[in-house]
Amino acid sequence: MLQYISFLAVILAVESALAPFIKPCKSGDNVCILSSARAAAPILAEGVPALDIKPIDPMAIPLITGDQGGLKMVFTDTVVTGMKGCVVEAVKHDLSKSRQTVVTRCSVTLKGNYNLDGHLIILPVQGQGKYTITIQDIVIKTYTELQTVEGSDGKPHWHIASWSHRYTTKTGAQFHFDNLFNGNRVLADPVDEFLNSNWQEVMEEVAPPVVKATVQGVIDAVEALYKAVPVEQLYIS
Repeated sequence: MLQYISFLAVILAVESALAPFIKPCKSGDNVCILSSARAAAPILAEGVPALDIKPIDPMAIPLITGDQGGLKMVFTDTVVTGMKGCVVEAVKHDLSKSRQTVVTRCSVTLKGNYNLDGHLIILPVQGQGKYTITIQDIVIKTYTELQTVEGSDGKPHWHIASWSHRYTTKTGAQFHFDNLFNGNRVLADPVDEFLNSNWQEVMEEVAPPVVKATVQGVIDAVEALYKAVPVEQLYIS
């Protein structure tokens, strides 16, 4: 998630008036690139208003929807916190092919409103209300393809043409949904216990649209960075 704010902003970077927080790195100097990414991450997580980069800690996500294995999910007014603590573990950038790969480890909390209806693995689930999901040590590997386009300043700018991601959760996840089955604890308590006792399986069902929406928020922030800062200020050839 945070990898694109932290890595793409510093990858092969030169210090500039537009982005003075970027540490210079020579092309191919992966040690410098990784160090720069880690240093820039908490700054960029707060947002850079001058470059129209919105904060990603907290990150506001108005709507997340999904239909995973027969479970219809709607999450609204979600707020993600903890992104400032994300750590970039590895980076790879191929300028000749305009491809980037980043591995980041994060622990985050999501809070908002939910509406669930359907079956979660083997259990029927229904309800709407407040929710909290805490994910510990989620490792996300994200891949991007870049294009070079002409910016409003007449200079070449990068544009993220496409992206994809994979993730695994290393430590654990906790789930809490208020008002399951309209507050019927006889029905809700077994679901609560199942959710947290089988978090790996639940992550496979519930997390995909949540993780994708969070990564999309970061991608949007990076697009704002690329729109503001020309390519010539983002790498040394």
